[in-house]
Amino acid sequence: MASPVGSGVNRHTGRPVHGWEHTLLCLEEIFCTPYGSRVMRRWLGSLVPHMLGENLTPETVLRFRTGIMAALEQEPRFHLQFAVVTSNADELRQGKLKLELHGQYRPRAHLGDFTVEGPRRVLMIGAAESLPIVFDGTE
Repeated sequence: MASPVGSGVNRHTGRPVHGWEHTLLCLEEIFCTPYGSRVMRRWLGSLVPHMLGENLTPETVLRFRTGIMAALEQEPRFHLQFAVVTSNADELRQGKLKLELHGQYRPRAHLGDFTVEGPRRVLMIGAAESLPIVFDGTE
């Protein structure tokens, strides 16, 4: 198996990251960036920031999931298989949404090699007053 490609600096800790951890940082950046806010990269981002502060109705949750799925097209290293809302009723009433993304990690997909390294789970936690936070949910 080929080694993973992709490295960067963790914006939270300042430490170098590689492989899956770099992919998680890229996902977080995509989800937190509104479309049209990047000069020369107008279509990088998602609709998620535009939905902050909206009431958590079934329609809003559906739009949120659709926005996430559309944004994931920009990150070929994570291939989404399905997404599940894991918030309970009390959390939803408080404006907290937890979304679990299940997919496959393809470390060299951005280079055209779609070999799957294994299944991965990404946890997204969002609240009405903040941008979503992305966590590694892989066990």
